[in-house]
Amino acid sequence: MTLIPHIPVREIYTSFNSPINEIDCGEKCAPHNPSGKPFCCDICEAVPAVYRQEWVYLQEHTNLWTRWRGPECGSGPEEITALHADTPENMILLACLGPKQCQREYRALSCRQFPFFPYISDDFRFLGLACEWEFEGKCWVIENIDKVSLAYREEFIQIFDELFSRWPQEMESYALKSEEMRSVFAKRRRRISILHRNGGSYLLSPGSERLARK
Repeated sequence: MTLIPHIPVREIYTSFNSPINEIDCGEKCAPHNPSGKPFCCDICEAVPAVYRQEWVYLQEHTNLWTRWRGPECGSGPEEITALHADTPENMILLACLGPKQCQREYRALSCRQFPFFPYISDDFRFLGLACEWEFEGKCWVIENIDKVSLAYREEFIQIFDELFSRWPQEMESYALKSEEMRSVFAKRRRRISILHRNGGSYLLSPGSERLARK
C-alpha cells in the first residue's frame, strides 16, 4: 500500500463544518428520491468513501458508520467487485445509519464536500469547486450553485489546500477526475461551472479552460 502522510481528521472535521447554505437542501431533493432520503445520504445512490485513517478515527468515536457490503442496495457480486476495484487503495467504502440518525459532527469528508470536488486544471492548479456531474438533475445544490455560502467555499478551499500540501499525490487523483470531467463536457459541448477560489463564479471551457465570469 502506498504510504500516505498523517491526516488530521479531527481538525479537518472541526474546520470544515459550515453548511452549504441556509436552506436544508435535503428537504428539497428527498421528495424526488423513491427512498425518501436526500440523494447524498442514500448509500444506494452515493456510496461514501473515506480515507483509511479517517475510518480508524470514526470507529473510535461513533457507531454511525459500518463497512459497505453491497447487498443492502441489491447490488450483485459483479457490481460489488467492480465498485471495490474502482476504489483507491487508500480509501474504504462505508454505509451509515441514514439521515434520520446522522451525527453531523462525524460526517465523513466525502459527505462534507458533496456535491463538489476540487477542480484541478490541466496545468495542475487547484482552481476551485466543481460539481459531481453524475448528480445533475438530482442534487438541489447543483441546480442552485449560486446559493452556496462563502463560508463553505472558503472552508472547502482551505481544507484541500492543506490536504494537498501534505499529500500531493491526492491532488493528482483529483487532476484525473477533472480531466475526465473536461472530456465528458467537451463531448456534451457544455461549459463547466466553477466556484473559483478567488470568490467568483465562472464557466470554464473544457477544451481551452478559458474562464468566463457568470
